[in-house]
Amino acid sequence: MINFNIPLAERMRAKTLEDFVGQEHIVGKNKLLTRAIATGNVGSLIFYGPPGTGKTTLANIIAKLMNANIEKLNAVSSGVADAKAVIERARSNKQMFNKDTYLLLDECHRWSKSQSDCVLQAIEDGSIFFIGSTTENPYTSMTRAIVSRCSVFEFKKISEKDVVKVINRALSDKENGLGEIKVKMDEEAKRHLAFLCNGDIRTALNALELAVKSTKMVKGYIEITKDVVAECLNRRPLSLDESSYYDYLSAFCKSLRGSDADAALYYSQRLIKAGIDPLIIARRMIAHASEDIGMADSNALLMACCAMYAVEKIGPPECYLNLSHAIIYLCEAEKSNSVYMAMSRAQKDAENEREDNVPNHLKNHPSTNKDGHGAYKYPHDFGGYVEQQYLPDKLKDRVYYIPSQNGKEKNMARKKFIKNHRK
Repeated sequence: MINFNIPLAERMRAKTLEDFVGQEHIVGKNKLLTRAIATGNVGSLIFYGPPGTGKTTLANIIAKLMNANIEKLNAVSSGVADAKAVIERARSNKQMFNKDTYLLLDECHRWSKSQSDCVLQAIEDGSIFFIGSTTENPYTSMTRAIVSRCSVFEFKKISEKDVVKVINRALSDKENGLGEIKVKMDEEAKRHLAFLCNGDIRTALNALELAVKSTKMVKGYIEITKDVVAECLNRRPLSLDESSYYDYLSAFCKSLRGSDADAALYYSQRLIKAGIDPLIIARRMIAHASEDIGMADSNALLMACCAMYAVEKIGPPECYLNLSHAIIYLCEAEKSNSVYMAMSRAQKDAENEREDNVPNHLKNHPSTNKDGHGAYKYPHDFGGYVEQQYLPDKLKDRVYYIPSQNGKEKNMARKKFIKNHRK
C-alpha cells in the first residue's frame, strides 16, 4: 500500500545505481567513482551542485553498497554533540562488529569550523567515512581541512531527456509512484515540465504530484496538460517551442554583440512575455559583458551583475527596468573580445604545455641565483613595476592579452609592454 503522505519525490528516490539517473561524468562506465564502488574502496566524499540532481540519493546508494552502517545528519539542525555521538557509535561498531560507518551530512557547508574539526580525527583514522552534500562550492564554503580529506565531485543539472525518463517512471510505478492512478499526460506536457524544472528532478516530481492531486478525474482518468504543469510551478505556459526559444535567445545574444539596443530590448521582452525566467537573460548578459565588451568598458560587467541582483532581490515587474537599463548599456558600450581571446590562448597552452616549471625566483622557497634567474624583485621597491620573467622558460615570450583599439583599452600601457616584449 502506497503511503501518499510521503512526497512522490521521496518515494521515487533511486535505491540502486541502475535506477540512478544522470551524472554520467561521475558514475558512468569506467568513471573513477564507479570503479571505486565496484572495488569497495570508496572513501570520504563531497558532492556539490544544483538542488534536485541526486547528491543525497547517490550518497545513500553508495553507503548501502558498501554494506556499512548509515548515520544521517543535517548541518542546519545538528551540532558538535550529535557528531560526537555518531563517532562514538561508529567506533563501537567497528570494534565489536568490524563494520564501517558512513556519515551522510546534508547541507554540509552550513557546519561551523568547530563542528567540522570534531570529525577530522575520525575521518583520518577511519572511524567514519564522510559523505557531504551541498549546493555551495565546498572550496569556498567549507573548511579546507575537511575538503582536503575528501574526494570532491560536482553534480550537473539533469538533462530534459533524463527528467522525462523520471516522469515516465513515476507515472508507471505502481509500488512507489502514480501507477495505480489513471493519469493521462501527453509528451508535450512532459517535455514542458522537464523544461520548466530546469534540471531539478525534485521540483519536477513535486509539480507532477501537485498536478495529479489538484486535478479532478474526468471520464475515468486525470488529464495533466501543459497549462496545468505551468500552474503547478507558478509559471505561465511558454508560448514558444524549444526550437523557437533557443532562436530568440540566440537573437538576443547576437543583438547585444551587435550593439543593437532596440533589437536586444525586443528579444528580451519577447522571451519574458513568453514565460522565460528573466534570470536566464541576466546570466547571458553577465557572460557577454566579459566576452564581447571586456576591458573596453569594464563597467558593463558591473551593470550586468547589478541587473541579475535586481532580478533576484526585487523581482518582476520592477526588475525589468533594471534589466532594460543594463541591456541598453551593454549594447551602447564599446566592444572588445580581447578577454575571451586572452583566456582561449592561455587555456590552450595550459592544456598542451607540460614543460612549464615555475621560474626559480617565483617559487615559494627559491634558492638564490639558481638557474641564472636571480632573486625575486619586489615591484613596489621599484615604484610599482619592474622588468622580470614571470612565465615559465618555454612560454616566456607568450602574449595572451592583447588590448584592442576600442574604448578604454586603446590607452592601456600594456600596448607599450607588448611592443617592447616582442623586440
